[in-house]
Amino acid sequence: MYTGPCKVLHLSSGLLPNSGRFGIVLSDEYQVVTSLWCQLYTTHAPQQASGMLLLNYLVIPSKAQVNKPGYIPNLGECSHYRSKIHLKAGDKLQSPEGKPKTGRIQEKCEGPCISSSNCSQPCAKDFHGEIGFTCNQKKWQKSAETCTSLSVEKLFKDSTGASRLSVAAPSIPLHILDFRAPETIESVAQGIRKNCPLDYACITDMVKSSETTSGNIAFIVELLKNISTDLSDNVTQEKMKSYSEVANHILDTAAISNWAFIPNKNASSDLLQSVNLFARQLHIHNNSENIVNELFIQTKGFHINHNTSEKSLNFSMSMNNTTEDILGMVQIPRQELRKLWPNASQAISIAFPTLGAILREAHLQNVSLPRRVNGLVLSVVLPERLQEIILTFEKINKTRNARAQCVGWHSKKRRWDEKACQMMLDIRSEVKCRCNYTSVVMSFSILMSPKSMTDKVLDYITCIGLSVSILSLVLCLIIEATVWSRVVVTEISYMRHVCIVNIAVSLLTANVWFIIGSHFNIKAQDYNMCVAVTFFSHFFYLSLFFWMLFKALLIIYGILVIFRRMMKSRMMVIGFAIGYGCPLIIAVTTVAITEPENGYMRPEACWLNWDNTKALLAFAIPALVIVAVNLIVVLVVAVNTQRPSIGSSKSQDVVTIMRISKNVAILTPLLGLTWGFGIATLIEGTSLTFHIIFALLNAFQGFFILLFGTIMDHKIRDALRMRMSSLKGKSRAAENASLGPTNGSKLMNRQG
Repeated sequence: MYTGPCKVLHLSSGLLPNSGRFGIVLSDEYQVVTSLWCQLYTTHAPQQASGMLLLNYLVIPSKAQVNKPGYIPNLGECSHYRSKIHLKAGDKLQSPEGKPKTGRIQEKCEGPCISSSNCSQPCAKDFHGEIGFTCNQKKWQKSAETCTSLSVEKLFKDSTGASRLSVAAPSIPLHILDFRAPETIESVAQGIRKNCPLDYACITDMVKSSETTSGNIAFIVELLKNISTDLSDNVTQEKMKSYSEVANHILDTAAISNWAFIPNKNASSDLLQSVNLFARQLHIHNNSENIVNELFIQTKGFHINHNTSEKSLNFSMSMNNTTEDILGMVQIPRQELRKLWPNASQAISIAFPTLGAILREAHLQNVSLPRRVNGLVLSVVLPERLQEIILTFEKINKTRNARAQCVGWHSKKRRWDEKACQMMLDIRSEVKCRCNYTSVVMSFSILMSPKSMTDKVLDYITCIGLSVSILSLVLCLIIEATVWSRVVVTEISYMRHVCIVNIAVSLLTANVWFIIGSHFNIKAQDYNMCVAVTFFSHFFYLSLFFWMLFKALLIIYGILVIFRRMMKSRMMVIGFAIGYGCPLIIAVTTVAITEPENGYMRPEACWLNWDNTKALLAFAIPALVIVAVNLIVVLVVAVNTQRPSIGSSKSQDVVTIMRISKNVAILTPLLGLTWGFGIATLIEGTSLTFHIIFALLNAFQGFFILLFGTIMDHKIRDALRMRMSSLKGKSRAAENASLGPTNGSKLMNRQG
């Protein structure tokens, strides 16, 4: 065993041209070392003190000794020498036992947090780069990250010659071995051409095993960008599959949150453009439609020509492993296919379920960013002669206020372009768009339209109408209080005004709860409050209709003899039992049945659910039934009041009944039409006209009650005039009293 002079070789990553090959070129005095001689160990730190780090050095025989005839290297001749070097922040360390160790990494910056100040911290072990923090609201918040464990050398480390040498290599004579330095791989294209030019498979395992940090995501985006630029000639389906596996890794839902910390804000648009550019060079060699079927990227294609009938590509993709699939479809109209030449062409489409969540638009004036994507992102690659396609998107958010906007991604402007598409259909679950395909607009989707002009119009109508309605109801109650003693002459007239007052109170209270509910978002902290708002809104809107029902029963009471001698107190009990008791039973039953399954409220508003549990029927059915009953009662009254009356009291009651009938005859159709249009708006594809009419009628219900229930009643108008005259008379009497004989004589005496 050789025990002669040794030379010291420092093993550092800076001296290793390729970590997969243990070959290092030194000066003539030093020997080239390969894995055939010594088992190389990564640098490790058994001790650390005063900012200095003890590292292992590999001690090997000198060149002169190795060149002796008959010398055979022995692994036992390797020994280690310890020396000191300075420790740099972020250096990767390993203990002698092989267990990784690292310096303490701060999760946030230390020191005072001054507004808008920045700082950085090193990445964790095995990663290069740093993490940036910004002070916001006196707290350090992560703003950027460049931590990456990937490199060009690491991608191809298992593809080099040294790592594939046989375990029997130590017995191979030295003159057979090639001790020249390994060829350095300087680019991804060079490494792929050398190691896996047919399918790019040599990079997929390393990429898929890497952690999706912001730095690694940025590296992979550049990797795909370089491939699409330098290796896009003769793209086969095998290459497309490997390319898509790499892209799929950084499109995983688990990686979405890390896209926000990539310093290059154009990384997401670079990814989309790279995939589209690579797919443009793809050649389909068979009739198979499915090319790539990854979880977060799918590619389909087929051959087409001018004789092809209308073709479509259907996608079904999940946003994650738990949600239901989201559908998308690309259709090429027959009239477009006729534009093709007789020779065969191909159509390719790529679907992304998660890309819409990370695409970042370039800033544009008068546009609120970011704009939420509400469907798949569908890219298409078509022959140049084809310009128009039809795309169908299933909505991710299917709430009724989730209006859509068809858009195309402009690759040069790096933003969604509304001019690229036209809306063909927008219903609750899906949207159909007609889009123009160009070389710069190849990707399409639908956006959540924050507030369309239609929404604003409806909001204005509702706001103005509710204001008028509340003021009208307050005025109605004031008038009723003013004329009460003059209009409640008989039992029927008394109960009639009790109904008017309770109808006004019910609608006024319901409107107040509606306003309260409009200020709440459906969040965890607001959920219980929204349940309460929905319950009371449901209860008081139902009370409005049940008091209208009691009005109809009053009409029947005035006509049928059997009820003529009922006590006023008993009528009040019946009235409140119908007006508030029945709505309370329905409202409590509804919340008890639907709330355990979280189906009581709509997901977007504090009101009864329709899409899942149809809880809204607990309001619509009683309301529409009452409207129908009231209309039947009005018809019955129109027939029965033609009989001759007996007695003045009877005649007076008939007059009152006729006034109630006219009131019911006017208000019932108005209320019925209001909620009839309301039910119509639940039907998918309902015309905008129905929404506007419903908003108008619903918002102005209070005004209708004031107008037709109070002001148009001549008895109330007469009583109001008498009340006003009485007030004026009292005012004049007071003035006259102040100018009486005593005061007059005192005034004369003063003048005298």
